[in-house]
Amino acid sequence: MNPLNSILIEGNVVRDAVLDETAKGTKFCKFSIAANRCYKSETGTFETEVSFFDVETWGRMAELCDENCKKGRGVRVVGRLKQGRWTDDAGNKMSKIGIVAEHVEFRPVFKNEKSSKDVKESVSAPKPSSKEDVEAELAVF
Repeated sequence: MNPLNSILIEGNVVRDAVLDETAKGTKFCKFSIAANRCYKSETGTFETEVSFFDVETWGRMAELCDENCKKGRGVRVVGRLKQGRWTDDAGNKMSKIGIVAEHVEFRPVFKNEKSSKDVKESVSAPKPSSKEDVEAELAVF
């Protein structure tokens, strides 16, 4: 049996995404999202718990996230968990778990009466129009 490592999470972007490039020229993008969980406490009141998650994307998806992951934008991320490990300056072993996105969907941004910004459509990976385009898109991811 193969181990399963999959996550689906929805939330809002905490700060604008940051696009970078590896030494070999591969683009990657990092951003953080906040996800809320509402529950009823022992006293009967409704409480909200906020969790923050770091997300990274690669290739063409990284470019799309750089363009569309702006602070406050709603996103749905499908991906896998990845644990980073390192040793700090004091010699302590550290680790952090993040999300490597395999698919990102963006909630639509609507024009606010007080804002003059244009309406943006919901954006996901571009839809290929032919079999060749499908094969080219699959090669990117």
